[in-house]
Amino acid sequence: MAKPSIKAVLLSPQRTLGEKPLLVVGPSLGTSTVLWTETAALLGGDFDVIGWDLPGHGVSPAASEVFSVAELADAVVDLVDSIVPGAVFHYAGDSLGGATGLQLGIKHGERLKSLSVQCTGAKLGTPEGWLERAETVRAQGTAVMIQGSAQRWFAPGFMDRQPVVSSRLLHALRDADRFSYAFCCEALAGFDVRAELGSITVPTQALAGVEDTVAPPSFAEEIAEGINAGGGTAIAIALDGVGHLAPAEAPAVVADLMRTFMTEAGK
Repeated sequence: MAKPSIKAVLLSPQRTLGEKPLLVVGPSLGTSTVLWTETAALLGGDFDVIGWDLPGHGVSPAASEVFSVAELADAVVDLVDSIVPGAVFHYAGDSLGGATGLQLGIKHGERLKSLSVQCTGAKLGTPEGWLERAETVRAQGTAVMIQGSAQRWFAPGFMDRQPVVSSRLLHALRDADRFSYAFCCEALAGFDVRAELGSITVPTQALAGVEDTVAPPSFAEEIAEGINAGGGTAIAIALDGVGHLAPAEAPAVVADLMRTFMTEAGK
């Protein structure tokens, strides 16, 4: 395995980095930094917001070999160090980006001010399901995932209410490199940090969508309970009317919850 290569997109206004606290945000499988555009716009006055793309998604180069979620976390730290060396930062991520956040908390806790994991779990799906999806996408491309993802990603009615946002996210999926997407599936197949949650000491919020069938509120509760059992501080919050992509579906609610949480954690 090798550390994957990921690239960053500045999501807050152009200014000298370091004047505001740094917030790094991570995407769900099949999306790009577009997932965070609206939430980042709401937080960009108070935080320098940098998004990163998964390998073969958005601006990040395609992956050529297998990697783990822990190696994605290492890649995030390297990315931050290439932009603001040694920075201690707030981190938020959705789904696979949230799983990466848990690995950051486990392995790189000293680099974090706070952790917001959204629509994710300490384990997601089954290894068999992920490996089967990897095989399908390798053979048929990411377009084969569009219909299923549209159903899994969004709460009922969201696509009708927000056609531009949902279309942009589904385009990111269509444009993703099929082999990199498959490698991400394989990373998720090997991801299970339930036994390691107690080692996370950074203040953590776990947000979940009530309508999320992939990572329901019980997953957020499991994360919070595991961290609190180890002596850490974590809260779980369920969001009504939200599916699997909270930062895109409820940007105002997510931004408010994150701002309050990060401000408190940064004191």
